[in-house]
Amino acid sequence: MNAAPEPAAPRASGTKAELRRRLLAAREETTEAERDRAGSAIRDAVAVLPQLSMGGTVAAYYSVGTEPDTRKLVATLWKQGVYVLLPVFLPGGALDWAAYEGPDSLAPARFGLLEPTGPRYGTEAVARAAAVVCPALAVDRAGRRLGKGAGCYDRALSLVGPNTLTLGVIYDTEFLDEVPAEPHDRAVQGVVTPGGGVRML
Repeated sequence: MNAAPEPAAPRASGTKAELRRRLLAAREETTEAERDRAGSAIRDAVAVLPQLSMGGTVAAYYSVGTEPDTRKLVATLWKQGVYVLLPVFLPGGALDWAAYEGPDSLAPARFGLLEPTGPRYGTEAVARAAAVVCPALAVDRAGRRLGKGAGCYDRALSLVGPNTLTLGVIYDTEFLDEVPAEPHDRAVQGVVTPGGGVRML
């Protein structure tokens, strides 16, 4: 009698989809007060890093919804004289970049985002940044990053060199032992969480 075939290992994309669902559901449970506290902790941990505080260029993002708050970080860097670039989502999933010039320089955009309204500098502008602060749903101990599935930040991270600091911003519970990855996925060099601060990986 032949042995029953072993079940196939789950595909990475399927594993990612399930993990995304669980993480997004958990984020829905966070309160506004928790997100506000997270934003203060993230700002305090990241804004003092030399790569971000020396007045150069930083590519960041303006958080929305249940994401860990990065608005305080963006405002603090800008007030410190840092040239802050924020993403503009293009059809097809690439990211263009424009400067943050205070909250009045932002306007509502697709997907509930707030995007800068000034001149756009092209997708390659991220390559000139000293640091890239990017969103994530989870990051693991090897720096593998789980995004929302569009691949926007994998494309952007593929344009930066090894001397650019790349950080994923997540909640403490989203720093995992392992995140499923595919060949096109780009890792980050470090992670920042409200409770753990910045950890290089």
